[in-house]
Parts: sequence; C-alpha cells; structure tokens
Amino acid sequence: MSNAAPPRKDPEQPWRAEGTPEGPPRSGGGGLRGGKWWGLLVTALIVFLLAWVGLNYLGQGNQPTISYTEFSRQVSEGNVATIYSKGDAIQGQLKSARNNPEGGGRYTRFKTQRPAFADDRLWQNLSSHGVTVTARPVVQERSFLSNLLLSLIPILILVAVWVFFARRLGGALSGGAGGLFGRRAPPRPVGPTPGERTTFADVAGIDEVKGELDDVVDFLEHPDAYRRMGAKLPRGVLLAGPPGTGKTLLARAVAGEAGVPFFSASASEFIEMIVGVGASRVRELFAEARKVAPSIIFIDEIDTIGRARSGSTAMSGHDEREQTLNQILTEMDGFSGSEGVIVIAATNRADILDPALTRPGRFDRVVSVAPPDRSGREAILRIHTRDVPLAPDVDLARLARTTPGMTGADLANLANEAALLAVKRKQDRVTAADLSEALEKVQLGAERTLVMPEEDRRRTAYHESGHALLGMLQPGADPVRKITIVPRGRALGVTMSTPEVERYAHSEEYLRGRIIGALGGMAAEEVVYGVVTTGAESDLEQVTSIARGMVARWGMSERVGRLSALPSDAQQAYGLAAAPQTLDVIDAEMRRIVDECYDEARRKLRDHRGQLDALAGALLEHETLEEADAYRIAGVTRLAKGAEEAR
Repeated sequence: MSNAAPPRKDPEQPWRAEGTPEGPPRSGGGGLRGGKWWGLLVTALIVFLLAWVGLNYLGQGNQPTISYTEFSRQVSEGNVATIYSKGDAIQGQLKSARNNPEGGGRYTRFKTQRPAFADDRLWQNLSSHGVTVTARPVVQERSFLSNLLLSLIPILILVAVWVFFARRLGGALSGGAGGLFGRRAPPRPVGPTPGERTTFADVAGIDEVKGELDDVVDFLEHPDAYRRMGAKLPRGVLLAGPPGTGKTLLARAVAGEAGVPFFSASASEFIEMIVGVGASRVRELFAEARKVAPSIIFIDEIDTIGRARSGSTAMSGHDEREQTLNQILTEMDGFSGSEGVIVIAATNRADILDPALTRPGRFDRVVSVAPPDRSGREAILRIHTRDVPLAPDVDLARLARTTPGMTGADLANLANEAALLAVKRKQDRVTAADLSEALEKVQLGAERTLVMPEEDRRRTAYHESGHALLGMLQPGADPVRKITIVPRGRALGVTMSTPEVERYAHSEEYLRGRIIGALGGMAAEEVVYGVVTTGAESDLEQVTSIARGMVARWGMSERVGRLSALPSDAQQAYGLAAAPQTLDVIDAEMRRIVDECYDEARRKLRDHRGQLDALAGALLEHETLEEADAYRIAGVTRLAKGAEEAR
C-alpha cells in the first residue's frame, strides 16, 4: 500500500488532495484557464495576421535600387513615367517593366542616386521625354494602420510576459481572487483510487495517539449521531512531536480510515513575496474543502506561519506571514461545527505557536506524538518489512530492543538500507547481518577507507577500549553492544551502547555514569600515554550538555538549588537567562561534577589496566568486537542480562 504524497497537477495549487470526487471541470470564473485562455490565444493570432496583412499588402510593394546609368537609359528610351527627387535621391516608376541588369528580376518602381559630378542636363532630358516630376513620393511610406499594428507588437509582448508572471505568482498580479482576467478558480484536486488511501493499518507504534483520533474518524463516519446529541467535534487537532514520528501519516490515515477527502499542504507553501497571496490561497483551500465536506485539511509545519505575533509593526515577509495566519484563524472561526471540515496541523515546536491558534475553538485538542517504545518499534519494523523478504535468522523483536529512541522514519530508513545492502550483495533475502550493518550505518555513519599510522591506530584502540570498559564496569550503565576502530563518519572509532529497557527518567547516578563513560576515552589516553589528543572533542560536547542539564535544569546541584536556571531553549543564549552570579555558580558546579567523574574514570582504568590492555589488543587484532566477545575478553559478567526478559 503506497504512502507516497499524492501528486499535484497544477503548479499554482499550493496543496495536494486525495480521495476527492472526480467531476467535470469548472465553468465560469476560471481566470486564464479554459475558454478565456484559448480566447486570448485566438485574439493574439488575429492581431498578428492583421499586422502581417498591413505590412505586406497595405504598403506599395518592393522598390529595387538601380544604377544611375540604367536610369538614364530608361529615360532616353522614354520608358520613365514619373519620378520624385529629394536632393540627389531619385525614385520613380516605369511605363513598362524591365529586367534589372544588376539585381535580377523585373521591376517597375525603382530608386537611384544621382552622382554629384553629373552634368547631364537631367531636367531638359526629362522634359523632352514627357516624364512627370511629382511633389509626392512615388512609393508611399507605411500607412497609419501599418504603423499602428507595428506599435502594438511590443505591447502584446509585454502583456504576454505580464500574464506569465501573474500565473507563476499564483494570480497575485492578476488581482488575487478577483483580478483583471476574472477570478482565478482553484484547480480540481487529484483523486487517487481507493486502494492508494492510507489507513490505520499503515500506522504502528503510536496506539495511544490513534485512540485520541478515533473519535474524529467516528464523527466523520457517523455525523448524525453526534448532531442528535448536540455534540460538536473539535475544529482543529494539533499533532506535536519530534520529526519523523508519523504526524503526517497519522493525518492521512484519519482521512483514509473515514473515507473522506484529504487536503494537505505545508505552511511554507502559502507564503509568497507579495503580501496577500497566502491569505488568498488559504481562502481557496478552505472553500475547496467545504465543497466536498466532510473532509480533512492538514497543514504541516504550521509553526512557519503560526509563531506568536509580536506587538511591533511587522515589515515585508512578516506582514505576509501574519496575514496568512489571520486568514487561517478567520476560516476556522467560520466553521459552524456541522460542516464536517476538520483541520489537522503538525509542528515540532508547539511552545512557540500563537495563543490565538491554540485556544479552544480553533486547535482545541493537542495530541503529543512521541517516539515509539520497544513494542511500537517492533510493530513499525513489521510494517516496513512486509514487502521485504526476510531470512529466517532475522529477529525483529531483538532489533527493536537495540534501536531505542529511533522514530518511525528512522526505522523505515533502516529497513531500506538493509534491503539496499542485500541487493548489492546479490542476495535473495535480507539477513540479520544486513540489518545489523544497516543499523551501524544509520547510527554511526558509513565506513571510511582511511589508512592510519600504527601509533594512531593503537591510540584509537585504547580510546575506544576506555569507553567500553567503563561502560561495562559502571553500575546501571547502558550495555556495550559493539566496539570498532574502523573509521565511520567523522569518528576514528566507535563504541555503541544502548539501554536494555526504555528509560523515561534518569537518575543522578545514571547521568554521572554516562559522563564517566564519555570521559573514558580521554582518561584511557592519559593513563596509557600520559597525553590527551583531539579525539575526545565529541565526547566533551556530550559531557558538557549532560553536566549543564544536571546543574541548571534538573536540580542536581546543592549550590544552584532546585530551580531551572537555564531553560532547554536557552542553550544558544547561554548567559542571558540567569544572573551573572548564578552563571558563575553553574560553571563552577559543572566543573566540579566533570572533574569528579574524570578522576573516577582514571582511577577505575588504573585499577583494571589488564582488562584495558586486553580489550585494546583484541581491537588491534580484529578491529571490531561484538557484545559477547567484548564482555568475554574484558572478563566482565553481564549482570543485567535478565532485564530483557523482565521487560
């Protein structure tokens, strides 16, 4: 079953639609489409033909240039009927046509140039042969009608260019909803076949969210039952959650499950350079949805236009954004509740939306869409691998346990990467090894072909062994799944650790354990070599983030106290969210926690130096160690092995 976005036939249509009834094209008010567009083409063709006729038939024909010698000969033969002279330039007409000895062809009208040195008694010669010398040119210039037609050509070109840009800008230059060429009617939406609709069968891992949307589906399927009880469906449903959690898929599934038309658009598609275009497009979208009600309108990334409005005077693009938002608010206020039009929006930043957008009566239901848990990930993997031939050794339940925190989009990418690997290896089925390698590629990056000096390779082995050994020794730490010194992405080596069970709240002991594990690589280099290298850059970034959260956000420091001194969104504005004295205390406490963890990391590595050397030696020999081999070589027993079954 396809989950691809429905196509868009017309580039001016800022939304996509599926499930809408097919019908005949609209008549009237069609702007430049249909008959009016063909009428414009026919008018342009008629004007062109008139201009061509005027230039070719209203003029007086060709006027070849002949030599003055030929002219004198024709005068002497008495074949010149009329001439007109202006200066030394002469034009005239013969009594009978003659062959042009120079240019070829026969001519009647002609023009020539009298030489300045000529002394041939021209006037007497003309008079003696009865030639009439006129005061008006023998060959008339283009007529007024011809000049008028020629002057219209640039104007027609300008009009054509203007029409082109008016269509590209969505009708704004033609007056929006009622411009010079009439109202620009929205195109008829695309209607895919029923088999292409997305339903709840295509959605997994977020059952609690589907439960909240079930009443929306039920209302769309049985609206009369709700009307009899005087119940009104929420006018808007806001889906808030991290990217890739399936918000768009959920909205399409609601429409597919209820069997109603579904209009989807990104909020950024309503914004244009010209103020008023976005509001016009919003009006057209809601008008289309009302015509085929009951229906669903889905607006993705609504925070693009739905940010909280400032009190200052906005300029340029902000005017357009606020006008578009105001139009959405107005349209949602216009719903009576019985129209059957439901607006579903998605955002990653629900905290920055305008309060007027999230108040009751507009988006009065906010649904949080979180990353799936272990059972949800397993169900998502089954959906994304139902068209993928799997080998008998594939255990999706075990794979789901090793992918905590991954969203539906991540899992879909994982299944696709595994299928690509199987094709490259010319296999008939996707094996567990393909899925494992695809997981490493997704989480750690692709392998790099990098020739390292032996000393750097040995130092990297000790660095990764330090991470792994401390992860094995630290109580409550995430188990080590794999150790490798094969360069991946930007890293020279990687130690992969994932939790046994889903964690939703972290204790101070667990966070300190993560800091100790992250500092293990730097501590190992100092214990073995007595120096510190730049390989710990990403480790220090992780340590700093955890320590700052412990001190300034989670109340795990006695000196700072039980308060949130630095909100999560103030990381980039660090130094602006608290008093200078508080910031000094935060820095001191962060250093204290990190220094204590680093001292403990070095102490544990010195106490278990033999295990550290054993792990480093095995890495130098094999380059990659799986979970079981790593624990066996380090001589550490997996005490938390039964946690998986308890889960």
